[in-house]
Amino acid sequence: MVFIPGGTFTIGSDSHYPSEISASDVTVDSFCIDRHEITNAEFRKFINATGYKTIAERPLPKEQFLELSDEQLQPGSIVFQPPSEGIQQVAYLSWWHWTVGANWQHPYGPKSNIKGKDNYPVVHIAYDDAVAYANWAGKSLPTEAQWEYAARGGLNDTDYSWGKQYSAKKANTWQGIFPFFNTKADGYVGVAPVGSFEPNGYGLYDITGNVWEWTSDWYSIGHDGKTHSSNPKGPSEQESFDPREPGVAKHVIKGGSYLCAPNYCSRYRPAARESQSPDTGTTHIGFRLISLKTQ
Repeated sequence: MVFIPGGTFTIGSDSHYPSEISASDVTVDSFCIDRHEITNAEFRKFINATGYKTIAERPLPKEQFLELSDEQLQPGSIVFQPPSEGIQQVAYLSWWHWTVGANWQHPYGPKSNIKGKDNYPVVHIAYDDAVAYANWAGKSLPTEAQWEYAARGGLNDTDYSWGKQYSAKKANTWQGIFPFFNTKADGYVGVAPVGSFEPNGYGLYDITGNVWEWTSDWYSIGHDGKTHSSNPKGPSEQESFDPREPGVAKHVIKGGSYLCAPNYCSRYRPAARESQSPDTGTTHIGFRLISLKTQ
């Protein structure tokens, strides 16, 4: 883990998406954070030690999903598949597919595997899966403030974790026109091995791009719901609100992923944020942990 000295920084941004406002100064205490995202090898040690099954490996409870067929209740997860339709014909979000048998060991379905990918970030991790791993490891998920402070790497007046200008070679993101064409200018199409790009000022790898990362904060629009300016936390579960899906409490995820592109989701910035239902993992969501034990 990497030691992050406490300090004051500006959380959020008033220059990009409405979900990032209002930018305000907050203070966080010192903590330690994982140098890179949790890998397949690290997650496998947890599974072997505990016998834990991720949410994607469990069948959906029939009593909660009476409208679904037995086939639809089978274990699985959500997988990104580039659309084959032309740009004018594709429906919004049609590139996401529920895939039976997809999970952390089989990222694209039962015919795929992670052989030779021990140092890749583990994916298809739901919030409860990340918390279970954290409890086993004696650590915790970062708050949004802790995560963003660490992601900035000591820079407080820049859009990106490396400086003021976007660079395709600084992080694993999508280059080209999402979701149709990827130029691979950064050298990768999908998830990259951890540490494939230069670290930020605090020595953290892939804090931008590669896979989204869970935080412990519940989501609401903007930062007005933060409880206080010192070690702030998000709203309560009951106060969580996403106007795109009212009534569904969600957590904040940070960092963007290999699917973020200028024409669709330019959320490869420390201030950027997205919401995610805690029971849902995908091919581009992982996590890293923190510890308050700094000695």
